[in-house]
Amino acid sequence: MNFTLKQLRYVEATGRLGSIANAATELNISQSSVTAAIGSFESQIGFDMFVRTPAKGISVTPAGHETLKLIRTFITQSRQFEAEVLAIGGDATGSVRIACYATAAASFLPPILKTFKAAYPKTSIKFLEGNMDATSNYLKSGEADLSFTYEESLEERQDFTPLFSAPPYALLPADDPLAQGSSVSLAELADKPMILLDLPRTKAYFGGIFEQAGLKPNLVHSTRSVEIVRALVSGGHGYSLLNICPPDGRGDDTRFRALPVRDKTRAPVFGIVTMADTRQPPIVKAFIDQCIDLKNAGVFEEITIK
Repeated sequence: MNFTLKQLRYVEATGRLGSIANAATELNISQSSVTAAIGSFESQIGFDMFVRTPAKGISVTPAGHETLKLIRTFITQSRQFEAEVLAIGGDATGSVRIACYATAAASFLPPILKTFKAAYPKTSIKFLEGNMDATSNYLKSGEADLSFTYEESLEERQDFTPLFSAPPYALLPADDPLAQGSSVSLAELADKPMILLDLPRTKAYFGGIFEQAGLKPNLVHSTRSVEIVRALVSGGHGYSLLNICPPDGRGDDTRFRALPVRDKTRAPVFGIVTMADTRQPPIVKAFIDQCIDLKNAGVFEEITIK
């Protein structure tokens, strides 16, 4: 067989995105180039990767699924080879592809990026944002070298490096009487209107906190956006429960206050997830080591409310 890395990237993108048109758009090439690459590859391997259905696009064959796994592994290894060869010449270079749990990114990423770019100015960083399920998929597909997410999203053949625990806290309107205290209990919150950050797994987690205390929250609004949560709380429409404090959450913001929850609750652990069977390029290892150094220095303690 005689195929190129570029050809494999075209095939992988088509399988991942489920469309030749989407693959062409992502790769910034013509659809005919993608179609030609797929046709040439299928001719060489002797079976079809995809089934073409008029007006419905393509679907991956069973053999295609297995082949895509091998292609993604090969592409990842090629990136590692490139990074290690470049590193031989001196300063660490290359790129780090990071999948981020979107609602937490603004709180913990700035100190990491500032420190890392100062130490490795020749590197580039690509971000892929999403909820816990999305970050896991980015990692498994080979699109990301690592993901920042909660430990509960960990799957088989994945490793977890903890960075900090994130107990729940209440975000309250500044003029709410409870906001004048130093902490709040679930019993004090239960009858108040609750604004839920409605992402995969969050509803079950926050509902479970109240259920454990023998209470039921008064859910009146739900949204997938932290910004909308803060806007609704600031407007006096209710309170919310969150785990990672926004950048301005500890300040003297006149719109809302963040208070720790007094009840004993399960505090999810936030950290770095990597594939257990993947040898990381030097620059990715350096990035993870930098995060661990920041953890040991107590940098992440400021983004949780305890």
